[in-house]
Amino acid sequence: MFRKWLRKIPLTWQQLMKEKIRLIVALAGIAFADILIFANTGFESALFESSTAPHRNLNADLFIVNAHFETVYYVKSFPRQRLYQARGFSGVESVTPLYISLGTWKNPETRRSQRILAFGVNPAERAFLFPEVTQNLHKLQSLNNILFDRTSLPEFGPIASLFQQQGRVEGELNNTTVRVSGLFALGVSFAAYGNVITSDSTFLRLFPYRNLDQTEVGLVKLQPNTDIESVARSLRAKLPEDVMVLNKKAFTQMEERYWSQTTPIGFIFSLGVVVSFTVGIVIVYQILYSDVSAHLTEYVTLKAMGYSDRFLLALLSQEALLLAVLGYIPGFILTIGLYKMTALATMLPIYMTIERAILVLVLTLVMCLISGVIAMGKLQSADPADLL
Repeated sequence: MFRKWLRKIPLTWQQLMKEKIRLIVALAGIAFADILIFANTGFESALFESSTAPHRNLNADLFIVNAHFETVYYVKSFPRQRLYQARGFSGVESVTPLYISLGTWKNPETRRSQRILAFGVNPAERAFLFPEVTQNLHKLQSLNNILFDRTSLPEFGPIASLFQQQGRVEGELNNTTVRVSGLFALGVSFAAYGNVITSDSTFLRLFPYRNLDQTEVGLVKLQPNTDIESVARSLRAKLPEDVMVLNKKAFTQMEERYWSQTTPIGFIFSLGVVVSFTVGIVIVYQILYSDVSAHLTEYVTLKAMGYSDRFLLALLSQEALLLAVLGYIPGFILTIGLYKMTALATMLPIYMTIERAILVLVLTLVMCLISGVIAMGKLQSADPADLL
C-alpha cells in the first residue's frame, strides 16, 4: 500500500508545478506559519532558560525557601533561624544564606538608572558554580566590592570593557559607590537585565532596610554519598511549615511554572504557538481548496473512472506533505537568522535546537495533513454526474 502511495507522487508533483505562482504563495504561507511557531517556541525556551539560570548555577544540593515561594526575582524572605536548625540534620555539610534583591544601578557614563539583580553571598563559601566567581570571592571580603555580570545589557554602561582595560571600575548601586573587582557571566532574563554579586555584609549595607534575621534562599550542601531525597524528607518533616525544602530540579521547575502559568508573558508565548498553528492550517487549506476547485473536473473524472475517495485523499495528503516539507525548509533557514539577530539584540539565550527543529517539522506535517483532510470534503461531495 505504501508503494502505491509513493507511485502517486509524480502526479501530485505535476499538479504543484503546474501553477508555480500558487506554489510559491503556498510555500511562503507555510514558511511564515513555521517562523511564527519557531519564534514563539524559541522565545518561550529563552524565557525558561534565562529565568532559571541562577538556579542551575547555585552550588547546593537542596534549597530552603519561603513556603510561598514563586520566583527568585520577587522572592519572599524567611527566618535565618531555619538555616541553623537545618545544620543539625544528619548528612548536612553546610547551610549558607543567599540574599537576593532588585537594586538600582546608575550608568557611570549616562547617569541613567537601571534595575539590576543583586546576590549577597558569604565570601567564605562557594555559593555559585562559576569559576570566575570562585576565583574572585576573596575580593568580596572588602566592603563595597562587587562582581559584575559582563553579559548585562549595554544600558548599564561599558563596565566589562572598562574593567578589562583598567582592572578596576567604580559604579553606583542604590546610591552607594561600589568597586567592580571581577566579572562573571550569568546572562540577562525577562525579569533582570543585569546581575551583580556582593558579599553578605556589602549586600546588607546596600539594602539597609533589610532585616538581618531574614534571608531569601538557604543553600544546603550535603556530605558526599548522601541520599539527597532522604535528607530532604527529614528536613520537610521537622522544619516549621513557614519554609519549603526543594531539590534543584523542583527549584527550577517552580520557577518555570511561575513564568508559564502566573505571568502573562508565558501565556502569550503558548497562545502564540496555537495561533500560528491555526494560521498555518487556514493557509494550507485555502491553497488545497483552491487547487481542488481548479482541478475539480479532473478529480470528478477520476471518480467516474472508478477511483475511490481513498485514492483522491492519498493525492491530497501527498500534496499537503510536499507543501509541508518544501515550506519548512525556507522557514527553518530564515528562523536561524532571526534567532541570531534576536540573541545579539537582547542577549537572551535563543538558538536553534534539534528538538525544536523536529517538533516544528512534525507540527508542520500535522498542520498540512489536517488541511488536506478538511479540503477532501469538497471532493467527497463532487458527483460524476455533474460532468454530463
